[in-house]
Amino acid sequence: MVTKQFWYAKSLKWSIIGGGNGGQAMAGHLAIMGFSVKIYDIFLDTIEEIKKQGGIKVEGVVQGFGKLELATTNITEALNGADIIAIVTPALAHKEIAKNCAPYLKDDQIVFLHPGSTFGAFEFKKVLLEEGCEANPVIADAETLLYACRCKEKGHVNILGIKNRLKVAALPSNETERVVKMLNTALPQIYPASNVMEISLENVKPMVHPAPTLLNTSMIESKHDWLYYWDGITPSIGHFVEEMDKERLNVAKALGLKVESIFEVYKRQYDVEALTLTDVVRKTKAYAGVKGQKNLNTRYITEDIPMGLVPLVSLGRMLGVNVERMATIIELGEYLLDKDFTTTGRTVENVGLSGMTSEEIINYVQTGKRENIALSEV
Repeated sequence: MVTKQFWYAKSLKWSIIGGGNGGQAMAGHLAIMGFSVKIYDIFLDTIEEIKKQGGIKVEGVVQGFGKLELATTNITEALNGADIIAIVTPALAHKEIAKNCAPYLKDDQIVFLHPGSTFGAFEFKKVLLEEGCEANPVIADAETLLYACRCKEKGHVNILGIKNRLKVAALPSNETERVVKMLNTALPQIYPASNVMEISLENVKPMVHPAPTLLNTSMIESKHDWLYYWDGITPSIGHFVEEMDKERLNVAKALGLKVESIFEVYKRQYDVEALTLTDVVRKTKAYAGVKGQKNLNTRYITEDIPMGLVPLVSLGRMLGVNVERMATIIELGEYLLDKDFTTTGRTVENVGLSGMTSEEIINYVQTGKRENIALSEV
């Protein structure tokens, strides 16, 4: 159980769920700082290589060798004794991870979705309830991944950059202060958002990923090498994304929330500002080497539409907000990839927000309790 004595001590125990780019970056970084760290992944070859080394090699803006307490494919081993459980995986995996974690979670453990994409905390909590989880963990959500990183090989990660500031909130929000204090023992960049709905609505990946990807289909399917941000977000595409972003801001406004524009997010996270989105991304140093895709079947579409745009459109329509630019990108993606992102994505219905007024939603994120809603709907 987490107690106050851990808040400012290296005795906090971390478990990283996910052995991809972000998971290895976080595990290696924390271990280099002296924390006790476990890492879990479903891919045995990744775990075996990390076990063989005894940890993770880190280069880039962080350098060193992070010695790990444990690398495992056993979720029970990974969760046992952890104070903070950081879920560092694609959002598409969150539902299954929640099911696998439900029997083993303990009261007061922090489940940190890093990041949760849009509606991540709502989905995770709903799955725990459906699975009959007897514990009462706190679910926290980050707006995006703290690291810009790439694995050079299994057990060897390059951290290209670390964001200046990162918003986090807990569900319920009256736990946010405690969660942030715990995370700050290792990650001082983290600071509190008002609630997890603000986190969901400030996720800008659905803005900068699906539309530029789909609108660069001919480049993706050509033989040319190109840079995703520097070449792909042209003035016309950048302007379209800026207009999409206004729809996102209007959804937040309908809930009585003030969230940052895409320009404000870049200013805070990367200390970059300009008059157009095209110029903003071209000035972002962490994007300098990010190459464009060679296939439309990319997470920029297969994750950021169902886990990003679909929930935004679902919420916007429930609140009576015009979200047609975002809806257009969803439809274009469904046509080009021949996939039903609307049915498979997160919606107000399948995360338990359907039929709620804006006031009821805000009350839920603050207290963690739904008023006058049957358990079957949760």
